Amino acid sequence: MRRREFISLVGFVTAAWPLTANAQRPDRVRRVGVLEGTTATDPEIKLRYKAFEQGLQERGWALGQNLQIDYRWGEGDPNRLNKNAEELVSLAPDVILTTGTSGTGPALRATRSVPIVFVIVPDPVGSGFVNSLAQPGGNATGFLQFEYALSGKWLELLKQIVPSVTRALVLWDPALVSGVGQFAIIQSAATSVGVDVRPVNLANAGEMERVIAEFAQAPNGGLIVTISALSVVHRDLIIALAARHKLPAVYPNDLFIRSGGLISYGTDTVDQYGRAAGYVDRILRGEKPSDLPVQAPTKYELVVNLKAAKAIGLTISPSVLARADEVIE
Repeated sequence: MRRREFISLVGFVTAAWPLTANAQRPDRVRRVGVLEGTTATDPEIKLRYKAFEQGLQERGWALGQNLQIDYRWGEGDPNRLNKNAEELVSLAPDVILTTGTSGTGPALRATRSVPIVFVIVPDPVGSGFVNSLAQPGGNATGFLQFEYALSGKWLELLKQIVPSVTRALVLWDPALVSGVGQFAIIQSAATSVGVDVRPVNLANAGEMERVIAEFAQAPNGGLIVTISALSVVHRDLIIALAARHKLPAVYPNDLFIRSGGLISYGTDTVDQYGRAAGYVDRILRGEKPSDLPVQAPTKYELVVNLKAAKAIGLTISPSVLARADEVIE
């Protein structure tokens, strides 16, 4: 059963179950703010928040009864994210859920008192969000996207699926600490695998399209897409460009593969939103984010799209397919 179908089934079942008699019910409606850097119309992003809402429901919180959730969407625009963060804080929420570095940074600039739970943040210590993983120390805690060492595995994976690759464009957001960190690891691994890497800024879609088109004119090239709100917002364009120019591309999670990308290795992002519901619940019941350690991912997935491989004339080796957690036919 596909995860999308599973989540829908769980949603149906949990909606049918009554809240347990001993569930703690506060004497007022609690308010949760959500600051998301992408778009509300993205079907894959909707899966994440369905998991989040279901996680809260399973812990005794019901929308419209004892819980209100205020969503704000950044649409890949940093200025809009800053404005949305200030707006959410003005609503006096009990806790704010943020996504990634691009969402957590604005939230923490807007408040150092409202509790914040973040998800899929690559480097919360280096970004200044927490003092340490074990003892966050401030008003924020949450869930790591991955350790930076994972970035080097994307380059290794590209070389495994196409041994002839000698050049790679790395699509990144240099405005983020995590963007710089991801590219630094990829660059440091490049010599050992014999690949020359070149960064491309995700902020300018037109420039990205031009650079990829020029890059594809020479042989033995590939793409690596790093994690950022911009890479998610532009993923349809990136996937289309990779297919048009027959470039093998490695993505940071299955969100891209379910949109038609070739191959990904990274954390199960939907799982993180379900786990985040647990931290939000604990904070709503009185615990402090400073006392809740930042948690590392528990699930990593290798996902392969054979249809995308066929479209660019690529055969994925049996050894890679044998390691895959999911193969999309």
